Amino acid sequence: MAMKRAATSAIKSFASSRNSLSSTFTRDLHASPGSKKIVGVFYKANEYASLNPNFVGCVEGALGIREWLESQGHQYIVTDDKEGPDCELEKHIPDLHVLISTPFHPAYVTAERIKKAKNLQLLLTAGIGSDHIDLNAAAAAGLTVAEVTGSNVVSVAEDELMRILILVRNFLPGYHQASSGDWNVAAIAHRAYDLEGKTIGTVGAGRIGRLLLQRLKPFNCNLLYHDRVKMDPELEKQTGAKFEEDLDAMLPKCDIVVINTPLTDKTRGLFDKERIAKCKKGVLIVNNARGAIMDAQAVADACSSGHIAGYGGDVWYPQPAPKDHPWRYMPNQAMTPHISGTTIDAQLRYAAGVKDMLDRYFKGEEFPPQHYIVKEGKLASQYQ
Repeated sequence: MAMKRAATSAIKSFASSRNSLSSTFTRDLHASPGSKKIVGVFYKANEYASLNPNFVGCVEGALGIREWLESQGHQYIVTDDKEGPDCELEKHIPDLHVLISTPFHPAYVTAERIKKAKNLQLLLTAGIGSDHIDLNAAAAAGLTVAEVTGSNVVSVAEDELMRILILVRNFLPGYHQASSGDWNVAAIAHRAYDLEGKTIGTVGAGRIGRLLLQRLKPFNCNLLYHDRVKMDPELEKQTGAKFEEDLDAMLPKCDIVVINTPLTDKTRGLFDKERIAKCKKGVLIVNNARGAIMDAQAVADACSSGHIAGYGGDVWYPQPAPKDHPWRYMPNQAMTPHISGTTIDAQLRYAAGVKDMLDRYFKGEEFPPQHYIVKEGKLASQYQ
């Protein structure tokens, strides 16, 4: 043990004195041989687990990698218990090597948890969006954070299109009438519209935003987008979308606003009372990005006043959302639990992506570049 401590100390000393080599030693240590303790945090499926053999994104399905991991001598623990000092996850923080979580049932990896996790090397997001992790703390600790980029972009974009139509056509009151035995066409029709001819603006035009714009084009809408960077001219031409450099100038033009930006220090609380007031009265808002991009109470107040005519999405803060969350009770909402990116098709894609990255991790190989969120102390551009 003394020799091992001395060797570790020598490596750390040499790495710190040679900044140009420090990242190399970080990668080597992260790919060290031997059995690893891997913890996965997923939602529990209970009686639904057995209804679909491809339901791998739950505790019971465990991403379909248990047999593969255990056959190689690794320890794999899966739980849905992630909150509070006595939760199951907290018991494993001190000695786990890899933590896998999802945006749908996020394990909030705080700076405090990172400090306790002495053996932690790799944080994997089964899906897209790693804002449940304190990325700055992860970078400072030399951890690698990665996600399965692209795994559920189609799923989320399709869901956004569905929610737009649900809000525009005032679908939910009609469904509730049919379910409850009522029949009052006027109560629905007075605020139901066509999508054609409406102006739709997406805040963020990355992978999901672009897919949404492509799917909206056949509806003959006026499409706008705001992003840090302008699209490639050919893609812009294909979608027919117009670039809006100034977000506050775009919002008053929009009948429908769709949120497609990551949650970062810059976008947290982006839609507060003042920014919502800049939107057109009667605007419809769809948000499948992250709940914390919105000021929750400001959204609820604007829905109650009618400034927001309808708000739909599946992201909340925190998640799972508490029973007293104001979005549960505001009028004209089309909210669901966080489901858009966890279709069965998406689960199979992000499960395969996690397995591929774990395999590369065990072999000491690099991940696909687009999967890195934190690498060698640096955050991916979308989080900077």
